[in-house]
Amino acid sequence: MPRAGWVKPDSNQRLSDHLAIGVLTRTFPPDVVDEVLVERGRVERRNRLLPARVVVYYVLALPLFASCSYEEVMRKLASGLEWASGRSPQWTTPTKAAIFQARKRLGSEPLRALYEKVAVPLSDAGAPGSWYRSWRLMSIHGSTMDAPASDANIERFGPPPPFRGGRGGVFTQLRLLGLVECGSRAIVDAALGSYEHREQAMAESIVRSLRPDMLLLADRAFFGYRLWDLCRSSGADLLWRTRYDSALPVEKRYPDGSFASHVHPGTRARYSDIDGIAVRVVEFVRTASGDDEGRIQRLLTTITDPEAAPANELARVYTRLSEIETAFDGLATLQRDRGVVLRSKTPDGVIQEVYGHLCVHYAIRNLMRVK
Repeated sequence: MPRAGWVKPDSNQRLSDHLAIGVLTRTFPPDVVDEVLVERGRVERRNRLLPARVVVYYVLALPLFASCSYEEVMRKLASGLEWASGRSPQWTTPTKAAIFQARKRLGSEPLRALYEKVAVPLSDAGAPGSWYRSWRLMSIHGSTMDAPASDANIERFGPPPPFRGGRGGVFTQLRLLGLVECGSRAIVDAALGSYEHREQAMAESIVRSLRPDMLLLADRAFFGYRLWDLCRSSGADLLWRTRYDSALPVEKRYPDGSFASHVHPGTRARYSDIDGIAVRVVEFVRTASGDDEGRIQRLLTTITDPEAAPANELARVYTRLSEIETAFDGLATLQRDRGVVLRSKTPDGVIQEVYGHLCVHYAIRNLMRVK
């Protein structure tokens, strides 16, 4: 029951809606958005009802209000920007067709450029869960996102993948690969592809974001000679799981139980001892509940000195990898609706939306980080 003196608001806008828009403008301020638009040649030559800057923020607002119509998202955005700036301009809500044309004019490149310009590791030195000794902990993770199965989307991303039992799915799917900072759970680089793209090949594009002070964690699905060589060439150190039955002869056993070995590009190269890469192998028994409980797991690392990173410490670091998967859970459920499908029926619109999701996820992680 309303208390005495309470008055029903004139609109259904909530304070949380305004604050959500405020999070976006804090992480992606207007001057940075304008800079990207200039760089990508999206500055208007004439005044429009929907200028490019507003359309950028509109795309960012779509994940926040996933259950709302196009027009309702625009109304929430206009109200939120008005609240954040303290201004009250005259505003006529554009039609759905006008919004579609504005998004088409903008394209996906400005959203990708905005994400790449702003998304960097967030954790300060010493932040809990972010560092192991002198290394910033990073990890590679993959996920999928659903999009409408329009003819254009199917041509670009492939048909809907079959469900188990051979039945076809309803939506086409994109494969998304992310470089995640373990402490903040921020996705600082990403690669997009069709459902059929191999994650190892996609991961090659995020090598550009690796730095010498990083320790990169990855599950066994990512291990391959080429990707391992590319990642280590960045200067970052690696800690990846590999198959327990992989051919890794013991060349030297260390007191901590780990041993020195080499990885090769193939069986012939291994027999001929050609192009070998020195690694250290760590084996441990996983005690956490799950399919791998009680099984011996094998890790490869570029940290060949056991005194710099003892085997038992590396095993503990790696077992936290499953916790980082919540970063992609958060991206997939952004932020209120589980299983939301991307709206766009064109490939460029889908890519634009995905980068909008990545930007919003990063903005929220930026807000949540421990200072």
